[in-house]
Amino acid sequence: MAIFTGAGVAIITPMKANGDVNYDKLGEILDFQINNGTDSIIICGTTGEASTLTHEEHLESIRFTVDYVNKRVPVIAGTGSNCTNTAMYLTKEAYNVGADAVLVVTPYYNKATQKGLIGHFTDIAKSADIPVVLYNVPSRTGCNILPETAAYLAKNVDTIVAMKDATGDISQVANTVLLSEGNLDLYSGNDDQIVPLLSLGGKGVISVLSNVAPRDTHDIVAKYLSGDTQGSLELQIKYLPLIHALFSEVNPIPVKMAMNLMGMEVGPLRKPLTEMEEVHAEVLKKELIKLGLVR
Repeated sequence: MAIFTGAGVAIITPMKANGDVNYDKLGEILDFQINNGTDSIIICGTTGEASTLTHEEHLESIRFTVDYVNKRVPVIAGTGSNCTNTAMYLTKEAYNVGADAVLVVTPYYNKATQKGLIGHFTDIAKSADIPVVLYNVPSRTGCNILPETAAYLAKNVDTIVAMKDATGDISQVANTVLLSEGNLDLYSGNDDQIVPLLSLGGKGVISVLSNVAPRDTHDIVAKYLSGDTQGSLELQIKYLPLIHALFSEVNPIPVKMAMNLMGMEVGPLRKPLTEMEEVHAEVLKKELIKLGLVR
């Protein structure tokens, strides 16, 4: 059984003006997401600026989210690291506070061979009895989980049950589906490829777009899975210009600006991320206005 089917939000981490995590605002955003159809919360991922959170902030953000969501939807905790022992520690702590699953990114900077990836993910998965979602995003990590490796892990490690694919390579996704033989649920990690990945049997999306348009992102998946492929495609195409604007600079720079433009007051970014360039910000605002998300 899939951890979730539909649209999971790769949720931002709201900050106060002084840079501290704003837990009160996080609660508001969680309610906004759940009330608008989001099927799962993914906390402390790339979009949540996990790489600039302290361990204490990271774990408190997971604990807060699990407690606040209170089983209304599944909570998936980002626990990846380029250090296997650190990822094992974060995974055990996420399990201890009651997360429903963990999202574990490939090791960045030091990278790994495919043999190294098998050892890395196997050790993490065995550190706690919790479902594991592999996160494959080579453009950010310099490390690619090949289809053969994903299939091996899915077939040989019981708790490795899913993968968020942000390779942008539909041929690789198809080969992963072929080789994993139904043992690995797939989620799109790219908002512009939700429909293509669903067509290959995917369960949904782990989405940046959901931060600003949760209902329609949910509906892209729901319509497709209910047989309304045309309605799903129309929504996918409708949101492409906004999706492009949301990725015109490195994530989560644009999505945080979009949420602030929408009046959500999610605060600043943490360095080394900086505020959006004016030329890109104008395009983003234009797309938000066009969709009625900003007046």
